[in-house]
Amino acid sequence: MRTVLALNHLAFEDLGSLGTELTRAGYTIDTVDACTADLRAIDPLAPDLLVILGGPIGVYEHETYPFLHPEMDLIRSRLAKKLPTIGICLGAQLIAASLGASVYPGTQGKEIGWAPIKPGTDAVLHPFFSELLIPDLHVLHWHGDTFDLPANAHHLAGTASYANQAFAIGQHALGLQFHPEVTAQNLERWYVGHACELAHAEISVAQLRKDSRIFAPKLEAAAQRFWQSWLSGMAG
Repeated sequence: MRTVLALNHLAFEDLGSLGTELTRAGYTIDTVDACTADLRAIDPLAPDLLVILGGPIGVYEHETYPFLHPEMDLIRSRLAKKLPTIGICLGAQLIAASLGASVYPGTQGKEIGWAPIKPGTDAVLHPFFSELLIPDLHVLHWHGDTFDLPANAHHLAGTASYANQAFAIGQHALGLQFHPEVTAQNLERWYVGHACELAHAEISVAQLRKDSRIFAPKLEAAAQRFWQSWLSGMAG
């Protein structure tokens, strides 16, 4: 039985559509709360796939959130063995930082809402990523921090505000700054959980919900193909 370890930082920022595809592919999923678990007791090499999910904190806030140290050690140990690993939003930043890249507050402000991504310079090297580059596809962005690309990373996507939106390390690791895993229904939890952030950024929940109803169904369909393609390549 193939296994997945998902490191979760907020209960409502879950695996979403990725979880659906993992279950369909026969994986057993173990979700661990990274904030409270004994991460040093986890064997980083044991699961067939590690997924590091999103959260509203900064990778550089080690003193405030000391669990970030063992979390990065876990990620670093796994990447050193070139084992399958996916990071989404904070998870992508943690992968980048674990490989020595800088993570820092973005100079263009928060990027929250639905918008397309543009192909990166190396996107052609990873055909599975084309599913997220189809015309008129909008993905959900929800971040304030950004990062430099790790050494030897392939640049897969960017936006006008932030150049580094996705990267791959070899065929085993994938970092996604945006959120391909979300569904319109589950986003209702995000609107509540991130209410203060949205209010501070003066983002209308009503407009965000309206946009989600328009763009989320097409993303869900594209993400299904995207996850299936990546997982197929990983299995191969």
